Amino acid sequence: MKTALITGVTGQDGSYLAELLLENGYRVVGMTRRSSTDVHERIEHLADQIEIVSGDLLDQSSLRNIVAQVKPDEVYNLAAQSFVPTSWAQPVLTGQFTALGVTRMLEAIRSVNPGIKFYQASSSEMFGKVHETPQNERTPFYPRSPYGVAKVYGHWITINYRESFNMFSVSGILFNHESQRRGKEFVTRKISDGVARIKLGMAKELRLGNLDAQRDWGFAGDYVRAMWLMLQQDQPEDFVIATGRTHSVRDFARIAFETAGLRYEDYVAVDPRFMRPAEVDLLRGDPTKAREKLGWEPKVSFEELVASMVTADIERLSRFVPA
Repeated sequence: MKTALITGVTGQDGSYLAELLLENGYRVVGMTRRSSTDVHERIEHLADQIEIVSGDLLDQSSLRNIVAQVKPDEVYNLAAQSFVPTSWAQPVLTGQFTALGVTRMLEAIRSVNPGIKFYQASSSEMFGKVHETPQNERTPFYPRSPYGVAKVYGHWITINYRESFNMFSVSGILFNHESQRRGKEFVTRKISDGVARIKLGMAKELRLGNLDAQRDWGFAGDYVRAMWLMLQQDQPEDFVIATGRTHSVRDFARIAFETAGLRYEDYVAVDPRFMRPAEVDLLRGDPTKAREKLGWEPKVSFEELVASMVTADIERLSRFVPA
């Protein structure tokens, strides 16, 4: 039986990845930071199937101890300060977690057992002010936020350890991927939650930032499958994971409101407070390499994704509406 260690197991991707690995017969160990509040809601249904250990990407010794104790075959580093606006408010902390945290984990693996396979969660935000569309594995990076800059560091240090120490360390450059488990601070979940509240009479409007920003959006459950496939290859390589289709925030809002039988024009208000200091206008990935080498294809369409998120939020919130 293979053992996998997942950092960020309580997040959207961590929960879907844990499910996938359990289905494939893995022993799954999730690393979480000590917290006075319970942040395990996304993995509650897996509580009796996975092991939880306490560790912190800011603490080198805890990472080394965990790797030595758990003896993983594979490590998936999904933990990060992953919300772009917060990276402007906390740029140094973002760098500590999202950049140097990768080095600490790689160094822990190298010192304990350099044969462990390592997956780094890279991001389409690294492309930022894009040089070409669509973006592929050879497109230059031009990050436009402290988060994007930190992810570039994490990406290159992963390559560095692969080339310097012959480690199986790979990066998945994942484009935006969403689900009903997405945090409410992200625009997609903000929209699906907002639509549900308006539908149920709990709110009257939805305030958003740049409606024209375009993203390549897919389903998180599809994307964690690509992470796993990358570590099953004979050779370590980096891959862009995307749908190859682009939609605007406006498109997302329109379909979300239509799912609830409403018109977005009647409820959406643009609020300058939600504009980024440096906007990323268009991200669209080219998943050709992943399709050809990994045999990976997204299964859930954009339209299905939006509808499922809205339906889940209406279902969740309807419990709080008086009958």
